[in-house]
Amino acid sequence: MITLALLAVLQQPLVVSPTGPFRTVASAVAAAVPGGTVVVKAGRYREPTIVIARRLTLTGEPGAILDGEGLHEIVVLRADGITIRGFEFTHTGFSYSEDRAALHVAGAHDCRIEDNRFIDTFFAIYIAASHGCVVARNEIAGRGDRDEAGSGNGIHLWSSREVTVAHNHISGHRDGIYLEFTHVADVHNNLSEHNIRYGMHFMYSDSSAYVGNHFRANGSGVAVMYTRVVTMAHDTFEANRGAAAYGLLLKEIQDARLEGNLFRDNTIGLLADGADRLVALGNRFDDNGWALRLLASSFDGRFEGNAFRRNSFDVAVNGRGTTAVFARNWWESYHGWDLDHNGEGDVPYHPVRLFALLVEQAPPALLLQRSLFVRLLDAAERVVPVLTPANVVDGHPLMRDPTGASR
Repeated sequence: MITLALLAVLQQPLVVSPTGPFRTVASAVAAAVPGGTVVVKAGRYREPTIVIARRLTLTGEPGAILDGEGLHEIVVLRADGITIRGFEFTHTGFSYSEDRAALHVAGAHDCRIEDNRFIDTFFAIYIAASHGCVVARNEIAGRGDRDEAGSGNGIHLWSSREVTVAHNHISGHRDGIYLEFTHVADVHNNLSEHNIRYGMHFMYSDSSAYVGNHFRANGSGVAVMYTRVVTMAHDTFEANRGAAAYGLLLKEIQDARLEGNLFRDNTIGLLADGADRLVALGNRFDDNGWALRLLASSFDGRFEGNAFRRNSFDVAVNGRGTTAVFARNWWESYHGWDLDHNGEGDVPYHPVRLFALLVEQAPPALLLQRSLFVRLLDAAERVVPVLTPANVVDGHPLMRDPTGASR
């Protein structure tokens, strides 16, 4: 029979240090009781892959480094309720045959991965077939000098549910954050920058919310694909430049809601391709090449209360029109009047420039963008809009920026 005194002894943290009593993390994990704690002192620990198959808390003190020596995964979680915090993970090496991760969660629910550093790893955190996990306040820095095939993702979620990813900083990986077949995810207040492909990439991940994130200077931006019921609010999509770059791509999705986001300094701010019933409210589009490219494959969208400032093209379409509705947006290029002082322009605004249609058919025409010929073309089309799509129109353009941003 276990006495209270014996139970108290068993629940004392086991201490790992280069001088003992446990000199390897694996030996302390094997000796720990379920629900126990292992504390790892400063030092560099080079061990075979550490597999944790019971509930416990593994805490690294400042300077505790788990080193994969470029050969293998470092830690694998195979039990529920495990907490990992305070470590530096490094040197997994890369592999073309396996999704090698510094920290691999394999069917382990309710885990917590907090306040760690991942430096020069292939995949940093890989969560598969798990639910209820929290990934928070981690610093994740890949090498950033490999191609897509030679680099893994920073935070990778597969076939999981109700995972929270919050306040992480990810850079130098293939995709900063990747989700596939992951539902009811909560991704908020992360900074994902300078990744090789996407700041975030998710597919088949329904009923999820992405709030307050900052995606900056990634290879192509953020891609949302084959997903239903997505909310993206108060995110920033910034400085994604290149021939195939965009702030946000929505492809083959339904019932997405974009609210209060900032699209700034992207080649394309928002690209909607097969985005049905898209609702965009109160977003800002500043200093983009194309603020919004709305392809004919997208149906029944609504754009209301958005602000368009200093974009080369505010709206571009690839056909004669769209089923999307534009209402009460603010357009810096609008020069109408408001005689009844209700805050809305008395003259409708057609945001698709004739020159944008010409560029859609002949991209090299961009060379003429700032020419006198194009300015005359735009002026003529504003007076007599006969070639731009008649149904792409804001019937009640706002006279003031509803987002409250300064010029």
